[in-house]
Amino acid sequence: MPDIHIERSHQLGIEAARAIARKWIGQVEQDYGLACSYEQGQDRDIGHFSRAGIDGSVEVSGDSLTLRATLAGLFASFSGQIEERLRQKLDDLLGRPDGADDDDAYNDKDWR
Repeated sequence: MPDIHIERSHQLGIEAARAIARKWIGQVEQDYGLACSYEQGQDRDIGHFSRAGIDGSVEVSGDSLTLRATLAGLFASFSGQIEERLRQKLDDLLGRPDGADDDDAYNDKDWR
C-alpha cells in the first residue's frame, strides 16, 4: 500500500497553524467525502481522516505540519497524483510559493 508522508516547517505559531489545519480538514472532508475528526492539544493538534481506501492524519505544532496517509485499492493507483495535490494544497494554505525550498530532507524536490 502506498504511503504518503509530507512534512512542512513554518513560523506561524500554533494558533495560525491550527486554523490552517482546521481549514484543510474541512476542505478534504467536503471535497473528498472523508470522515474527519480533530483533536486539539496544548502544544500539538492531530486531525484524522478516513474513508474506504484512505486512512491518515495531520499533526500540527507551532513550527511544523506533518501529514501521513495510507492509500489502498483504487486510490493506491493514483498515489503520485494524490500526493502532489496534497503537497500543493498544503503549500497554498501555508503561504509557500511554488518552488519554495523546504529544509526537510525528504522534500519532494530532492528526489526528482
